[in-house]
Amino acid sequence: MGHFTLIHTDKGSKARLGRLAFVRGDIDTPCFMPVGTQASVKALSPRELKEMKTRIILANAYHLFLRPGMDVIRKAGGLHKFMAWDGPILTDSGGYQLFSLALLREVKDDGVEFQSHVDGKKHFFTPADVLEIQNILGSDIMMPLDECVQYPCARDYAETAMKRTIEWAAQSKEFHSAQSRDESKSGQLLFGIVQGATYEDLRKECAKAISGLDFDGYAMGGVSVGEPKSLLYNMTGIVLDLVPAEKPHYIMGIGTPADIIEAVTLGADMFDCIVPTRYGRTGTAFTSGGKVVIRNSPYIEDFRPLDETCDCYACRNFSRAYIRHLFNTYEILGLQLVSYHNVYFYLRMMEQIREAIRHDRFVEFKREFLSSYSAEESVRDS
Repeated sequence: MGHFTLIHTDKGSKARLGRLAFVRGDIDTPCFMPVGTQASVKALSPRELKEMKTRIILANAYHLFLRPGMDVIRKAGGLHKFMAWDGPILTDSGGYQLFSLALLREVKDDGVEFQSHVDGKKHFFTPADVLEIQNILGSDIMMPLDECVQYPCARDYAETAMKRTIEWAAQSKEFHSAQSRDESKSGQLLFGIVQGATYEDLRKECAKAISGLDFDGYAMGGVSVGEPKSLLYNMTGIVLDLVPAEKPHYIMGIGTPADIIEAVTLGADMFDCIVPTRYGRTGTAFTSGGKVVIRNSPYIEDFRPLDETCDCYACRNFSRAYIRHLFNTYEILGLQLVSYHNVYFYLRMMEQIREAIRHDRFVEFKREFLSSYSAEESVRDS
């Protein structure tokens, strides 16, 4: 069974140093989880992820339910064996995808009826169905079914979705508690998700209700869906102050470096986002000096690495000029190299964050990092 230990809190902020211990390996927090939505972190192999010291990845129950389907993954022996990844995996329930990708959907009090964006077939998910799918996947951390709303969202609808999320959370906790009595399923953690859109009172009500259900960790959902940064940070601070301090805090789907650092300041421990690999596949590298759009003409004869402060495989061996050439000749290696560098950059940033918290200098680190890095807009996975 996974166990979270809160090791230290930075003296100048609410930034926390912790550790999640699993049979498959320990995870030091704050941590970033590369996104492997369909059982693959795009453009990167499990070997490369291990090389850069990735400890945990994220996969998506909705996508895997549709393709390849639960029968295939069950016969493979679970998701870890299917994708040859022996570290911990967190599986998102697919709640966000149900509300963003499904061709047609109808939300009911007992679940969600939806039409697959892949083949148009109709399906119905109850909270128990979503956990049963994740039981088959065998993930180390499971997320319950929740209702994610768009921004902006009318208050009455946000309140209805929030109350439905609380009810589904209670059903999920009850189902998980019963399943955990089965020793073969007892190693999976279940996190609760706080919703409430950008309404402070709804977020507070949801955070208190979800906290009362005693989950293994607490996540903040329904953010990075287009809301202004001021609202994102305000809601994050409100929620993290209310959920139990002794449990891990997960902010779902935010992923620019500036957003992650701000959320760490407020007490967040876990992050995921498609930003590093999506940007990598389109030729944008994250560096200590901000973003580098490698396709651009200034890099035709630029023989420096993507980031002169980085020691990843791409930066040790290849120049900006070469990688620009790869992108402009449509060579697959280009998107692989920039994706590799970007994930490495994120993992190294998290390592630097942990080291700063350990020595009570996180506020100083934040100031130094952001002074040389240009903050960009958040992107949410789909």
